[in-house]
Amino acid sequence: MAGAMGQRLAELIAEYDVPGAGLAYLHNGQVHEFAAGVLHRGTGVEATTDSLFQIGSVTKVWTATQLMQLAERGLLTLDTPVIELLPEFKVADAEVTKTVTVRHLLSHTSGIDGDLFLDTGRGDDCVEKYVAACADLAQNHPLGVTQSYCNSGFIVAGRIVERLTGKIWDAALREQIVEPLGLTHTVTLPEDALRFRAAMGHVDGGAPAPVWGLMRSCGPAGLITARPADVVAFGRAHLEGGLLENPQVMWEPQVAVPNPYTLGTHWGVGWILDEWSGQKIVSHGGNTIGQHAMLWLVPGTGTVVCVTANGGHSGAFTHAVATELFAELDGLEVPARLGPPEQPVEADLTRYAGVYERAGARMTISLRDGRLILRMESLGALAELDQPADIPLVAVDDVTFVGRRDGDPDWLSLVFYELEDGSLYVHAGARATPKVS
Repeated sequence: MAGAMGQRLAELIAEYDVPGAGLAYLHNGQVHEFAAGVLHRGTGVEATTDSLFQIGSVTKVWTATQLMQLAERGLLTLDTPVIELLPEFKVADAEVTKTVTVRHLLSHTSGIDGDLFLDTGRGDDCVEKYVAACADLAQNHPLGVTQSYCNSGFIVAGRIVERLTGKIWDAALREQIVEPLGLTHTVTLPEDALRFRAAMGHVDGGAPAPVWGLMRSCGPAGLITARPADVVAFGRAHLEGGLLENPQVMWEPQVAVPNPYTLGTHWGVGWILDEWSGQKIVSHGGNTIGQHAMLWLVPGTGTVVCVTANGGHSGAFTHAVATELFAELDGLEVPARLGPPEQPVEADLTRYAGVYERAGARMTISLRDGRLILRMESLGALAELDQPADIPLVAVDDVTFVGRRDGDPDWLSLVFYELEDGSLYVHAGARATPKVS
């Protein structure tokens, strides 16, 4: 498989219209590296195994690991209230301000409206300024009652790292993880990425993205740029030691994911948890502006895989790579994406029609000609980078629907559910979005 993977990677990027990709995996104690395609369609620079890709939210596991290292030193616990570590911390809900804990942040159960993308400048105080700006953030859902992906919570977590280490997050990351693991191709800032071959994201239509990366304030939630082999080394340390005395604590389920068809069935501490063919799977994914990455660990076999892509149908591509690779390496069957049922399913469509909204996104679900149509709109700082789209939905069961954009091979799944107070939510893209009208 190792010898054939280089050719297969090239075939898969062509199939999924991905400009360039990197792949590294650890199996039976050996690391294998591959690359295919180009880093930038405008320049034609070739992707190599040493090329850096933005790993996006895979960064969150690194930030969670930093906090767990500090916990092992006795500086906090998972159940320490955030306000005890950051007395200036504040969100719109006064009770949440007082009671939200580190565990809530790292398991995406805080309910804080999480997709605040705010540029607070390029200075070393950008994370501190971002946390100050969270004072007006409302609750997407009540504290602790469900799971909803929260970028804001991980930036707050990064600020806790800064407070406890006395260093900016980037410097603390280097001291706590990058240097101890000997990672030579892992950076957080564009001026550092310039020292290497670095991928450019590509957006709809396959054109290079209008900007290279996200604002610096998002650092602890998603700004690591690295070669896949460095990301595999990070994953390996979680299996074999080198970062934490007890990394397994991070694999303990904290909350069930209401929509288990996208990433996994449960969230741990930072990590996403799933099971394939009876094996525990520990993973995380990431998306930035036209770039995508996935990291998977199989504790039972010791296998670690990282795959990166800089555009195209990147989610379907990384899923295809995983499906082939894990079958070959460990005999594991990667679950297929949830798609439409073979036979039509009857469901009460009228109760789901309406507007669902949270910070960063509005989902308008309307009933047309006997079927639900989803209109997705990005709000805020990233709105201009994502065009609204109308997506017809197909019922899988009474509460589960799937749909996809024209020309996209990947299905989006949605699960509708009620909280104990009767409020209706839709869970899609790892986020819970409340019905507002």
